[in-house]
Amino acid sequence: MKHSLKDWILATRPWSFPASSMPVLVTLFWLLANGDEINWLLGILALVNIIFVHAAGNVWSDYFDYKKGVDRDDTYSVQTLTSGQFTPQEVMRLSVVLQIIAVAMGIMMVCLCGLPLLWIGLAGIALSLCYPPLKYVALGDVVIALCYSVLPMVGVSFIASGEIHWPVLWLAVPVGLITIGILHANNTRDIETDVRARIHTFSMLTGRAFAAGVYYFEVLFPYLWMLGLCVFGVMSWWTMLSWLSLPLALQNVKTMSQWKTGGIAAFARLDEATAKLQMAFSLTLIIGLLVWHFTA
Repeated sequence: MKHSLKDWILATRPWSFPASSMPVLVTLFWLLANGDEINWLLGILALVNIIFVHAAGNVWSDYFDYKKGVDRDDTYSVQTLTSGQFTPQEVMRLSVVLQIIAVAMGIMMVCLCGLPLLWIGLAGIALSLCYPPLKYVALGDVVIALCYSVLPMVGVSFIASGEIHWPVLWLAVPVGLITIGILHANNTRDIETDVRARIHTFSMLTGRAFAAGVYYFEVLFPYLWMLGLCVFGVMSWWTMLSWLSLPLALQNVKTMSQWKTGGIAAFARLDEATAKLQMAFSLTLIIGLLVWHFTA
């Protein structure tokens, strides 16, 4: 079966890319607000690179989920393989091609930026490749926190400015929590089908009621964290513009709370809605960082 370019792109689950791209953008604009000299070209290359890493990881995960029996015809997962649109071999080849592109770009940036970036990149690639087996033993949330929060924010601060800025990790907490929420919403929805596939997720181990409470924390605590950062002078009060996205977070909380009355179908697309929240929170935070820069 022939596939269009659109088919190949959709197979990478582009709706999830805010999880990887937003931490990079937040870091770049935090550096700007912090008064650092920024190499914007390298920053944009880092953004493109992490999207390729993310796309490769998505397809890699889909392949193993299909082989493991996690994704089936009756699950809410992506239907790339279960529908027969793509063969497992095609999906594996797509993942390999994307990984090669990502690695090639990473090597180029190591040559341009320096050896410290190599260790950050190797850690990211290793976690991405090991994500499926780690996800099956309830460590997926940890991998997501590292791959799409801590590592990219530390790495991009080095790529764009020439040195690692550890204080950027203050923002890794709110950005990372919402990112974890994307996976957590998915896993909370899929408890029954994951039990059938004989894998373990954090949501499965705690039960849906507790998992729902964890989700509420993941999408609401970031706003309290930003308030705390402003109160203690770590961030400018302009970064409180991130609170403009709070209505979306509250809507997501309401959606998750319907698991008792509306069943799984009531929050079947909450993972996608959480990715949209991630984008909204990060973009409003970026606006705050920009205003901070221009009013300093």
